[in-house]
Amino acid sequence: MSSSTSASARSGAGLADLPVTALPGVGKAAGARLAQLGLSTVEDLLFHLPARYEDRTRCTPLAALVAGQRALGQGSVLAVEQRGGRRPHLTAWLADGPGQLLLRFFHPTSRHRRLLTVGTQVSVYGEVRWGAQGREMVHPDIAGPAEPSLLESSLTPVYPTTAGLSVKRLRQFVRGALEHVDALPDLLPPALCEEGLSLAQALRLLHAPALAVQPTAARKRLALEELLAHQAALAAARRASRRERAHPCRQANLVARFLAQLPFQPTASQQAAIAEIREDLMRDWPMRRLLQGDVGSGKTLVAAAAALIVLEEGYQVALMAPTELLARQHYKTFAAWFAGLGIPVLALLGTARSTQDARRRLAQGEVALAVGTQALVQDAVAFDRLALAIADEQHRFGVRQRQTLQGKGRIATHWLAMSATPIPRTLAQSLYADLDVSILAERPPGRLPVTTVALSQTRRTEVIDRVRQACAGGAKAYWVCPLIEEGESDLVSAQALHQELSRALPGLAVGLIHGRMSPAEKESVMAGFMDGVVQVLVATTVIEVGVDVPSANLLVIEHAECLGLAQLHQLRGRVGRGREQGHCVLLYRAPLGAVAHARLACLRETDDGFEVARQDLALRGAGELFGDRQSGLPHFRVADLAADAELLPRLRQAADDLPPEVAEALARRWLNARRGPAEV
Repeated sequence: MSSSTSASARSGAGLADLPVTALPGVGKAAGARLAQLGLSTVEDLLFHLPARYEDRTRCTPLAALVAGQRALGQGSVLAVEQRGGRRPHLTAWLADGPGQLLLRFFHPTSRHRRLLTVGTQVSVYGEVRWGAQGREMVHPDIAGPAEPSLLESSLTPVYPTTAGLSVKRLRQFVRGALEHVDALPDLLPPALCEEGLSLAQALRLLHAPALAVQPTAARKRLALEELLAHQAALAAARRASRRERAHPCRQANLVARFLAQLPFQPTASQQAAIAEIREDLMRDWPMRRLLQGDVGSGKTLVAAAAALIVLEEGYQVALMAPTELLARQHYKTFAAWFAGLGIPVLALLGTARSTQDARRRLAQGEVALAVGTQALVQDAVAFDRLALAIADEQHRFGVRQRQTLQGKGRIATHWLAMSATPIPRTLAQSLYADLDVSILAERPPGRLPVTTVALSQTRRTEVIDRVRQACAGGAKAYWVCPLIEEGESDLVSAQALHQELSRALPGLAVGLIHGRMSPAEKESVMAGFMDGVVQVLVATTVIEVGVDVPSANLLVIEHAECLGLAQLHQLRGRVGRGREQGHCVLLYRAPLGAVAHARLACLRETDDGFEVARQDLALRGAGELFGDRQSGLPHFRVADLAADAELLPRLRQAADDLPPEVAEALARRWLNARRGPAEV
């Protein structure tokens, strides 16, 4: 780290503290509008980057305008027609010789009426469309002969904005902020500046790129700094956790007895993960580990082994699941596994009076293992000696929920997060630099890949026939529908689908499960499905996570084009969990858009969750790791994980070498000011 970078961090807080109202033209009202976008300082404005660019650097002849494009044109006004009344309307014909263009203004202003007079030369910019009378623009930007030209020397930025603040006015404010850009501290270590661009140069390029210059290098320059800020924050969190004290757990007799009683041999990945967790738990600082693996890879068994290591030392364990359905399933699994070891398991699933005794037993230390939903983080729930907290589908929980559960121990609590949304190992190790990562990359013995086909809704009758034949032969089938009731959209609802299949499949019991049912109702339906009383289960995506019915081997997903790739893969993981071949049918409504087509093609080609996740990342980007709005992966303002993943490994080392003042300055710039919702 150069001394200049460190000094810059110490001396350059100026623009981060200079309010936007210090800029010319930004009064209190405009400042309030900017604040709605999270833009309070001049530095905020400089890092408010364009959502897209418009090309106003050349004028297109009117005869060459193409419908659907945004273009700049100019000509002389040939004719004008005005209509008053409750719905004022102004139209004007523009000509430049052979070409003509109709301009429409449904809310004309006095300026429009003044400019649009016969014979006046005007310039217009807008989206071209074909109307009943030929080419036209509706409410284009317009400039007269005595006004600043619409012709620009560089691409015109279009910024995310909010009601009451025009893009044009916001553009003027950013131009004012750019007058101060050289005072902005450059926080990126020189060794990482491969493109040779300073921060000021990169921001100028991004806010006003020349037509012949792609702002790729400038975007990468900012992406490096943003990624470094995230890595520095994660490194700080990791260092802080190492300074905490936790209960060391060094016994493994129960784990050995547990594994010996299993009717199968754990995979090599499971054994390696258990060994890594045991090594973590032996230390006197808290474990912070992410266990990720594909659907059906055996994460629950590894979590059980981790729990036993802690339980043998006399401490308590809490396992939190995102849904009651999954929590109940975990409770039954752990209770069955641990019965032979003499370890009782407690379920904590709600706030009913029946849970009062469960809370009392936990608080007094009578029960060591609790499995539950978010009920575990309620203030009324206390533990006597909590030492390990486990979260299944950890991305479903907010940061505060996880911190609350971890904080219920008398000292720092060991933390094991499980996720069935796999991402490549190198990416995971960099994104979750505050966590150690264990990956389950193998299927349990005997599991076969799930075959996947995509069929148009026009072949729906064939699919119903296939379900009838399969269930008549002893199979069980899920039929997943994205909606519960009619009227939510024109998509097939679960209730209507249940009625349809009940009529179409006489002799078969068709069940229905969705998120609005009571826990007892859902439990009853799932029990009937597992026992074979119900052969076809119509379900919403409530079954997406963790539901384990090994005898179910056929899945039909209604309106598959409406679901995300990761969600489709999770749903597909509900079948093929036993020894029988699993089959998945993706029913879609044609025509498919490009993204939906890519999703379904990916599922047909692979059932490898890591490959699915890679393609999902490329298709839709990421969620958010920092802040309370978390959904799995970081949400970046500039960086793109699909494009910038190769930058992460070296940034992790660079983050460890940052002086504290530089790390703090990076955090202020990139992590503390989250942007609110915006409109373009």
